[in-house]
Amino acid sequence: MTQQPAATADKLDAAVLKVAGVVVLGAIMSILDVTVVTVALPTFQSEFDASYARVAWTMTAYTLALATVIPLSGWAADRFGTKRLYMVALALFTIGSGLCATADTIGQLIAYRVLQGLGGGMLLPLGMTIMTRAAGPHRIGRLMAVLGIPMLLGPIGGPILGGWLIDTASWHWIFLINLPIGAVTLVYAQLALPKDNPEPSESFDFLGMLMLSPGLALFLYGVSSLPEVGTFADAKVWAPMLVGAVLLVAFVRYSFKPRHPLVDLRLFANRNLTIATVTMFVFIIAFMGAGLLFPSYFLQVRGESTLAAGLLIAPQGIGAMITMPLAGTLADRVPVGRTVPFALVLIVLGFFAFTQVDVHTSYWLLCGSLFVMGLGMGATMMPIMTAALKTLHPQEVARGSTLVNILQQIGGSVGAALMSVILTNELNGSRPIPGVTDPSGKPLTEAGLAIAAQQQPELTQQVPVPPGLVERGLDFAADSFATTFWVALALVLVTFVPAFLMPRRNEPSQTPDDPQAEQGKSPILIH
Repeated sequence: MTQQPAATADKLDAAVLKVAGVVVLGAIMSILDVTVVTVALPTFQSEFDASYARVAWTMTAYTLALATVIPLSGWAADRFGTKRLYMVALALFTIGSGLCATADTIGQLIAYRVLQGLGGGMLLPLGMTIMTRAAGPHRIGRLMAVLGIPMLLGPIGGPILGGWLIDTASWHWIFLINLPIGAVTLVYAQLALPKDNPEPSESFDFLGMLMLSPGLALFLYGVSSLPEVGTFADAKVWAPMLVGAVLLVAFVRYSFKPRHPLVDLRLFANRNLTIATVTMFVFIIAFMGAGLLFPSYFLQVRGESTLAAGLLIAPQGIGAMITMPLAGTLADRVPVGRTVPFALVLIVLGFFAFTQVDVHTSYWLLCGSLFVMGLGMGATMMPIMTAALKTLHPQEVARGSTLVNILQQIGGSVGAALMSVILTNELNGSRPIPGVTDPSGKPLTEAGLAIAAQQQPELTQQVPVPPGLVERGLDFAADSFATTFWVALALVLVTFVPAFLMPRRNEPSQTPDDPQAEQGKSPILIH
């Protein structure tokens, strides 16, 4: 009889699930919009008569806006209340989506994507804060499993949805689809989210904002420009990265002085939080980088359609859906140091098959490997995030989720740029075709022509192609992908180092009901 209340308290009740539903809908819009645009870039090129580098800024501008606004979300959540701010972010994102669908030029589309990013950048950190406060520290794992579904399925569902909408309707619908979802979520949020209790006592750290937000934007701008120019020596890469790094270092030195800094780096005094965020950061670099490679291999080397490529990587999401609920439950009961290393082993096994890819690798093998990798990913990301946030005092959750999201954004941008540069350099290593250039005037390589021929067979009729050139170019392209997958696999192996330092036993944790916690004697919950 005495055990029943505790068991019941561990379950996610209807009120908490209602809150989780709001956050998941917002996360789905924000995350899908990052990935759904990837398949629309060739369409943007033809619609707006723009280069690939130009249309790629429809993604980069969104990412930069995310990075700029995330640091503000922690303070704003305390100052104005999470419900009020979350609804403003939803409205801003939805309005930005509608404007994107009306764009007549690529410049307008890029500008509207910035507006979208300003709203989308607040949705995830605010959502994590709302969910953590609603469930309490003892149920964070279960809620992170719920939030993790759109976070892991976004890179899979985005290309499928985008390809289908573009094929059956037009590119406008990848943005218009957000309008009804956004409207429903706004109404749902008004009804389901608890009333705000803002704490306006903290002053806003203007000096910190002047260093951190521009520093992040400039640094990520330089990183995002790397795939376009292909070298760190270009001023377009190193100049903004250098200025951004200087601003970020200045912010780190400054942030320990004010009582309420824009991002509270004092949270790193907690060993468990530090280890969890380092593990997550390295993992995100590998995960986000590889997320671009999988569909690209199927599109460029195997000549599949956009929709087919999205369907071929779907087994990864199925695997994640199987393990994520179990991992979320275990994260509340079993130390993550005992589960995450085993999940990383599954990811390594899945990655290894892709390091061996060629032009004729069995789809059964690749889809099976993606499924195994998905099993590992579903049991990795959310437990790591749970380990990070579970150590925080309730009043620190907003700041902690902001810190986690900033690291995710930086890690994702670095991973995408790193894998893109490696793959591009590998592909450029193939032999140039004498007298043949691409639209930018650069010599066209055998691999470049082979990839173009896979996606546009009519090109081989316009360019004289010697016998066997396309096959030779595709073999080289497949080897280039395999080499890049080796780098991603190496990064996953590096993740084992901090993962083995994560907590391997349960330690007594304080809840907000403990007298000591109420008195503020211990600002950090120990997991």
